[in-house]
Formats: sequence, C-alpha cells, structure tokens
Amino acid sequence: MNQEAQRCILCKKPRCSAACPVSTHVPEAMLLYREGRLEEAGELLFLNNPLSAITSLVCNWGIFCNGNCVLNVKGEPVRWYEIEQEVSCKFIMEHGLKRTGKDLEGKKIAIAGAGPAGITAAVFLWREGAEIEIFDPNPEIGGVLLYGIPDFRLNRTLVRRYGTILAEAGILFHPGKAVGKDIPIDYLSSSYDAVIVATGAEVPSKLGIPGEERAVQALEFLRNPPGFPLGEKVIVIGGGNVAIDAARTAKRMRDDVAVYYRKGRTNMPANPSETEAAVNEGVRFEYFWAPVGFDGNNAVFAPCENITDPTTGAILTRILEGDPEIVPCDTLILAIGEKPDKSITAMCQAPNLFPAGDYAYGPKTVVEAVASARSVSRDIISFLSGR
Repeated sequence: MNQEAQRCILCKKPRCSAACPVSTHVPEAMLLYREGRLEEAGELLFLNNPLSAITSLVCNWGIFCNGNCVLNVKGEPVRWYEIEQEVSCKFIMEHGLKRTGKDLEGKKIAIAGAGPAGITAAVFLWREGAEIEIFDPNPEIGGVLLYGIPDFRLNRTLVRRYGTILAEAGILFHPGKAVGKDIPIDYLSSSYDAVIVATGAEVPSKLGIPGEERAVQALEFLRNPPGFPLGEKVIVIGGGNVAIDAARTAKRMRDDVAVYYRKGRTNMPANPSETEAAVNEGVRFEYFWAPVGFDGNNAVFAPCENITDPTTGAILTRILEGDPEIVPCDTLILAIGEKPDKSITAMCQAPNLFPAGDYAYGPKTVVEAVASARSVSRDIISFLSGR
C-alpha cells in the first residue's frame, strides 16, 4: 500500500479533505504513513473521527474523498480510503480512549442511541472529562453498524471493539432501554446536565399501496436475516444503500433476487461500488418501475419516467399510461427510506436536549452522523462550560 501512498501529491489545499464531512487530515496522515509512523497516523485520524475505522470501510468515497482527488483530472485518484482502513483498523484494535481535556469534569451526560452518532458523541465528551451513560433498546452498542449493515460489508469484531473501549473507559451502557418508551425523555433532561438524542431514523416510510402490510421492512430483515423465511423469488424495492444491502443479503440466501427502482441507475442514491458488487453477485436490477400493489404472490408495477421539477430542479417520477407489469414474487422487501420518531422529544422542550445524527437530519451516511455528533459535542461543551 506504500506505493499507493507515494502517488499522493500532498496538496496544500486538499480537495479530498474539503469534501469530507469530517474534514479528515489526509495529507498529514498520508505523510505519517509514508514515514512508517502508523500509530501517530492512527491517532491523528481517531482524534478527528473516532469512527474512522468504520467510515473508511462503508463510506461513499466517490462523492467524498476519492471523487474529489485532484488526480481525477489526469488519471486515477489516490485510494486514500484503503490506507485509512489499514491505519485506523489497526489503531482501534490496539488502543483505547484517553482524556484530552477538563472542560466537562463533574458533568453527567446521557446519550439516547448507541449508533454512530451516539458512539462519536460519547468519545468526544468523555475526552473532555464528562461522565457518560448510553441508553439503547438493543443488547449491544453499534446501532445500524451492528444491526443494519451486513457482516460481509462490516466486520462485527471491529464494531464490537467500540463497545469494549467505551466500557474500559467507564462509559456506562444500558441495553434494552428505549428512550421515549422505557425511559421518559423528561426524566433524562432533569437528571443529567445534557442529553443527546441520537436514536436514528428507524420508522419505515410507507408506499401506500394495496398489500403493503404483507411486505418485509428491509431494516427488520437486515437485523436478523436467518429469521425470515424467504420465498424463492425475492424482490427489493428501493435504490439506496439499505436496498442494496438487503438485496445482497437475500442473494446469499436465494438465487432469484431483483431490485426494482422507479428511476434510473444514475439516479440511485446507493454507493455505486456497492451497486456494482450486487450486479457482480447476480442481483438483477429493473429500472423505471413504480410499485402499485402486492397480493402476496405477485408484485404489481407501473412503468414510469423521470421528469424534472421546473422550480426546484428535483428529479421526480411520473407514471406512464399502459398496463401494469405483474411479477411473480414470494417475498417483497421494502427499502424506501426511514424517518426518526420525533415523538421522543415532542413533549419536552428542555434547553439541555441536543438532537444528533439521523434523528436530527433524517437518514444520512455514517460519516455524516459522525460530523453531526462532533458538532453537537462542541455545542454541549459551550453550553456546559459557559463558553
């Protein structure tokens, strides 16, 4: 990999860093890597982004670092993410947390949600001296990293390492505790100096079509694939990363798996490299079909086309005239997006509540959840230290 690192021209104004949601210090880390100072490089990355070992594996490099490398102009971009994977995964497996400040000494902070945003905030705020407690309905720390992303994309051992280092630092984890259900949010706001709401976006969006209730929600399927008795013919509806993850997981269980999407491939929000992997694994893709019904044995689709909203420029879907297509289907998996459960904070307007990650902004990437948690952590430091 050192040969790949030598291709980096160490830009003084690196576009890769500017395009990264967490402004990763690519040239500095790359130089340390070249000099064989891997531990220093790992620490630099970890202090900036505690989940660098994760984001380097599941990030959409095409729209962030890789897609903005200056070498794209004349050739191939530097595969920085591969170097970040090597350095960050080694660092996180060998090192724990260290206090770096005292701004929050004596402060108690509760975090609702143990996913990417919750983990990131816990690390940043613990470094500043705070006592941290995390509440989550799941039995382990990780959120979507452990219960949503397939293990062939993200090693479970790596994710569980974060649970270990948080526990070793004295950060308390309360499993089986869903904030808003098992624990009232107003109780947390009155019992802790600050509360971060990072429960993610887990409420499935609805299509509003006949028979939809018979479909399987993608996140439920990904949580425990062996627990779903898939039929022989599986259709996944959607075009995002969750849809691709569901399709690739189903393909490992059944031969006949297809993804139906209402737009074209270039409009799919999924990471292109993951879509390409699905194609190579034998997942079939059908474009410009909008679902209009499901009877348990057949999925019904209408042909459609893209149109551009003249006011906003958004790409919309228009159903075309013509007979619907009836497709035999034993299992229909819906992956059309999720929303946060805003009822968690609807009845509590306390000033010490801080929404973060997907709860604050809706479904985003893991690295964008990290960026949100970093920002919220800074806000809390200012709020509690009076700065």
